[in-house]
Amino acid sequence: MLNFEIGITDKTTEARTGLIQTRHGCVETPTFMPVATQGTVKAMTPQEIESFGFQMLVVNAYHMYLRPGHLRVERLGGLHEFMSWNKPILTDSGGFQALSLSKVRDIRDDGIIFQSHLDGTKHYLTPERCIKIQDALGSDIMMCLDECPPFPSTYEYMKRSVELTNRWARICKEVTGDNCRALFGIVQGGIHSDLREKSAHGLLEIGFDGYAIGGLGIGEPKEKTHEITRLIVSETPHEKPRYLMGLGSPEDILEAVSKGVDLFDCVVPTRNARNGSLFTNRGKVVIKNARYAEDESPIDLDCECYTCKNYSRAYLRHLYMSREILVLRLLTFHNLYYYGSLMKGIRESIKSGEFGSFKSTLISEGGKDL
Repeated sequence: MLNFEIGITDKTTEARTGLIQTRHGCVETPTFMPVATQGTVKAMTPQEIESFGFQMLVVNAYHMYLRPGHLRVERLGGLHEFMSWNKPILTDSGGFQALSLSKVRDIRDDGIIFQSHLDGTKHYLTPERCIKIQDALGSDIMMCLDECPPFPSTYEYMKRSVELTNRWARICKEVTGDNCRALFGIVQGGIHSDLREKSAHGLLEIGFDGYAIGGLGIGEPKEKTHEITRLIVSETPHEKPRYLMGLGSPEDILEAVSKGVDLFDCVVPTRNARNGSLFTNRGKVVIKNARYAEDESPIDLDCECYTCKNYSRAYLRHLYMSREILVLRLLTFHNLYYYGSLMKGIRESIKSGEFGSFKSTLISEGGKDL
């Protein structure tokens, strides 16, 4: 099970600090969870991830089920032992793959049939099997199986999807029973406020350890993202952690924190790094740009990360243009260090009563390209 203690709430927004207690330690919120889809945060060691201040990782149960297999991971001691990560782990159910792998899956009333992207074999993921897979992996927080419909979808499709997701959520809760692992329900419904409310109310009747906001950041207008986030926060219990799934730009995080969201995950920092896009408080550095060819300054003069303390933009651009493996580590190191510092700054600003100014400063400067 999971215990969540609310700390300080900002006086001008809904931003709040908190503490999630799990079997593998405590997590200070608001927090960002780096994505370790296949049991690793790309290019980084677990020790490095911990040094950035991250306290929990997200692992994809569907991908671990396909390779190396959830039962094999269980025989090898579970995810924590397998990955050499002794802090909390949240496992996603595989529901998002119903969207991302839409060409090789078939959604039915009692589950999802996937065709493996590895070898073409077919696999049937039901709510019951979803929980059994996550239980075998040994995560601290499990997610219910859900359907994440594409944007745009018709209202009727969204309505059926919400009914399906909530029905699967009830089965997941029944299968979990008194399991020591926490279970989060996922609110769906697209950009339709009435369907989002229906989804949230249905999950509240079942009762979960936390509530996630799914189905956002997939093409809807940004103002709708913020509107739906605010709505779901107002419809879910104040005393439970709220998790915004898959959205993770600094602006997205700051906006959602101001509305009362506690948990975040996204591939943005690692994927952007591999594509040469780097975050700073003054804007983005796109390292492949020719103007950095002879730039002796670091990515960010104010950054204390290993990359910024040791390498110039010119050298990093050279590595990137040469497609050297080292650059993937160095750029990822910087972006994750930035995200770790961002979340620490958010928590400290809430505690000091300065979150509003902290948010407005970063949003006004962070969207620029340097």
